[in-house]
Amino acid sequence: MRAKTSAGATALLLSAMVAGGALAEDVHVATTAIVEHPALDATRDGVRDALKEAGYEVGKNLTFTYESAQGNPGTAAQIARKLVGDRPSVIVPISTPSAQAVVAATEDIPVVFTAVTDPLGAKLVGSMEKPGGNVTGMSDLSPIGKHLGLIKEITPQAKTLGVPFNPGEANSVTLLELIRKYAPEHGLEVVEAPAPRSAEVLAAAQSLIGKVDAIYVPTDNTIVSAFEAVVKVGVENRIPVYAGDTDSVPRGAVAALGFNYYDVGRQTGKMVVRVLKGERPGDLPVEGVEITELHVNPVMAEKMGVELPQAVVARAKTVVK
Repeated sequence: MRAKTSAGATALLLSAMVAGGALAEDVHVATTAIVEHPALDATRDGVRDALKEAGYEVGKNLTFTYESAQGNPGTAAQIARKLVGDRPSVIVPISTPSAQAVVAATEDIPVVFTAVTDPLGAKLVGSMEKPGGNVTGMSDLSPIGKHLGLIKEITPQAKTLGVPFNPGEANSVTLLELIRKYAPEHGLEVVEAPAPRSAEVLAAAQSLIGKVDAIYVPTDNTIVSAFEAVVKVGVENRIPVYAGDTDSVPRGAVAALGFNYYDVGRQTGKMVVRVLKGERPGDLPVEGVEITELHVNPVMAEKMGVELPQAVVARAKTVVK
């Protein structure tokens, strides 16, 4: 059964067909993500813009398509098989579940994954330095130690940290292991709240009421897709909510120290260009993101019973008004 194409996918596909009905374009870059949320959407847009900067432009010499699995791993597998049948020049899966589905579906079409936490743990590559085969990409492994340090700087009294996560996402399992590893160094005890589906995020967050002093949402696609549900619990119960991605700060997180996912997409796009120009993906080392930005939301902090230290606000790249 063919996977359903999201409205966003349809719009992007149509945009690739305009300008003289250019269906026989030179290059086809197919992108897909496990779910739609601001960070993954920004990554996709960054890839497209980097391609344009390199001379690959929709309507001229580029077909750029996008499909979302709407949070369903089964749909991600369907989309992967469909994309392989379309025989694009390069497939760019965004997020760990989508990357796993695509890599499992092809051994010859070039794959450049992005926004993947742990490429080795997800079994996408055998080596970060020499991936081999038809696959390479970018890791967005969060600096968990720095995240927990920021939480303690803003809420030094916090002793227990609630972590909603999807146990079915390999990236989330990796992040949870790192949170458990670094938590003792920051005087924190971790309380887990599993949510395998977006519809279960609210209940998972509610299960933390009365048990935790703060909530941290890692770069878990399932939880981030329903982030407002966690914020609702935080506001109603005066529990500060922190995030692993900066795109969640305008959505209600107190603060986040993370990557600019548009820039992650642009960096990924540059790797795609190298592949389009003839380099083998397996010869390109998996790249990481080193630059982080601090974003804070004083209004939401106040609603959750927190006063942001002036020192934190002063060094923030973005202060949400």
